[in-house]
Order: sequence, then C-alpha cells, then structure tokens
Amino acid sequence: MSDITESNSIIGKKSYLFALEIIAIYKILIAHKKEFVLSKQLLRCGTSIGANVHEALGSESKRDFIHKLSIALKEAKETSYWVHLLKDSDYISIQQFDGLNNNCKELIKILSSIILTMKQKYFPTTLNL
Repeated sequence: MSDITESNSIIGKKSYLFALEIIAIYKILIAHKKEFVLSKQLLRCGTSIGANVHEALGSESKRDFIHKLSIALKEAKETSYWVHLLKDSDYISIQQFDGLNNNCKELIKILSSIILTMKQKYFPTTLNL
C-alpha cells in the first residue's frame, strides 16, 4: 500500500481508497461498457476528492485547510451526481452503486463535519457567509 494510506488521517485514507474504487469502476466502464464520457467525469471528480484532501493536509493555514476541504466536498457532491446518473442509466449495477454511493456519502459527511468544526472553532463570525 501507499504511504498515503498509512498516514494518521482518516479522511486521507478514506478518500484515497475511494479514488481506487473510482479507478476500478472507470476501467470496467471503458473496457466492458464502452462508456467514455460519463466515466471520465466520474474519474475526474472522484479522484479529485483525495487530491484536494491531500493538499489540505499540507495546507499553509487554517483558512487554506478549510478552502481545500471545501473543494474536496464539492467534488464529492459532484461524484455523487455521476454515480446516481450511471446507476439510473444502467451503466453500473445496484451493487456497484451501493458501494460507491455509501462510501461517497460517508466522505461527504466526514468532510462536512471537519469543515463545520474548523469554522466553528477558528472562524465563528464567518459561519453565515
């Protein structure tokens, strides 16, 4: 396994493992379903979550950390959209959908919680922005 999955960050590990799941589904979609457009969208946003989390973990400030995690959260929400679309258009099975959807929802919950906690702790006056 990679150094990334051996870090102490739960969100770092989970987002990396999720990216690997996304890559596996992408390979299936292009090889067996010959689907290239939706799968590329899924690949881009699904792997971007972990990339932004990784950047956040090395951020220069608390604001930068929140900003990078906010981008990761947006990418997770976009990933959820593409996962639903792939299921509803019969490109992925219910079983594939369930796994991806559950993991994506978990990432969204974790990212939302971290962002909210950081904002409450360090920037309480900016919560309503």
